[in-house]
Amino acid sequence: MSIFDTAPEKTGDNFVRHNPNFLKMVFGNEEMAPLWVADMDFAIADPIKNAMLRIANRGQFCYEFNAKGVFAAISGWYERRHGLTLNPENFEQVTGVLTAVSMLIRELTEAGDSVVMQMPAYHQFGKVISGAGRQAVKSPLRNTDGVYEMDFGDLEEKLSAPDVKAMILCNPHNPVGRVWREDELTRLAALAAKHGVTIISDEIHADIIYSGHKFTSLMAVDAANHVAVIGSPAKTFGLHSISNGYVYTENAGILERFKKTADSMYLTHSNAFTLAATVAAYEEGDAWVDELIAYLEGTVNWIDGFLKEELPAIKMSPVEGTYQVWLDCSATGLEGDALKAKLSESGFGATPGTWFDQEATRFIRVNIAAPRADIEAAFKQFKAVIDSSGASDCAPAACTPKPDSCC
Repeated sequence: MSIFDTAPEKTGDNFVRHNPNFLKMVFGNEEMAPLWVADMDFAIADPIKNAMLRIANRGQFCYEFNAKGVFAAISGWYERRHGLTLNPENFEQVTGVLTAVSMLIRELTEAGDSVVMQMPAYHQFGKVISGAGRQAVKSPLRNTDGVYEMDFGDLEEKLSAPDVKAMILCNPHNPVGRVWREDELTRLAALAAKHGVTIISDEIHADIIYSGHKFTSLMAVDAANHVAVIGSPAKTFGLHSISNGYVYTENAGILERFKKTADSMYLTHSNAFTLAATVAAYEEGDAWVDELIAYLEGTVNWIDGFLKEELPAIKMSPVEGTYQVWLDCSATGLEGDALKAKLSESGFGATPGTWFDQEATRFIRVNIAAPRADIEAAFKQFKAVIDSSGASDCAPAACTPKPDSCC
């Protein structure tokens, strides 16, 4: 019995992921297995809970600062977990990762400039780019039988445009689950340097890495010219509603400008719970994360086996990192509204692929950070509905010569 086999009760709590109003709005059905929003159903690690209880029980909430302690804890974590030496003096914190990305876009570009992002992409990237008055330039990842790779030819073309001044990198990638290799990052950094483009590397999923893969931060490749939104303890430790975002760069000019702007907007302060939780997570959370990764990997393996044996029409991209799985439903003949209707009918609350790319009408993203019994039940119910519709009998060969009309 794993500590991750059970989840705390949600009764009376206003969690977006489980909120019936949100489920009704997204899926048209309140009775859904909530496998969409990328947070966890698991209870947090005891050292984090105990640290926050200690703060609550003090009975005092005076002004309190401990940024140096936080940055030292993050640096120690990256040294232990990823073999990466980071200087605590080269961090800054703001209220969240998207806040950091949005601020960096404004610091690194001018109104009217363009920012490259790789598709499919976390949908909020496009929002922060357009919200800053910049243009999003899309560079599609190459999908070969479900395996995604950077299209360096397309990147060369996009990065060479005179109005492109920055690029957002997601590593590990959300939603396709790739953990970018050192050679891929080195090639990307060289292209960016060639065309004077600064990369903003969102590394919030860096700690959820599966067997046979290794996380490499962009800071291990080129810390002098780029900036990493190293992330926050949100994804790793399930602290989405109380965590800050942390930015790291060894480019003194970028760091100075970012700090000046953050200070001028009073964005660099943490509340006492965030401070205590972050330090406890990064100093005492190793064992909990090790068990979490092993549990999630077991869930990935179960899904892989289930799909191959019971739902072969649905293909899963290889999952190298994150607790999201990216499923290709093309062979079922379902896409767009038809696929969404089947999700609603089955109570399988996966995120539509169109949230990440308007062209991804036949894809869904599934959040697996929940007790495995819940994941198994959701997939079995999804299979029952797919089977009853006959969609699971579709095969690519049967779609010739008009695959769009198949099934």
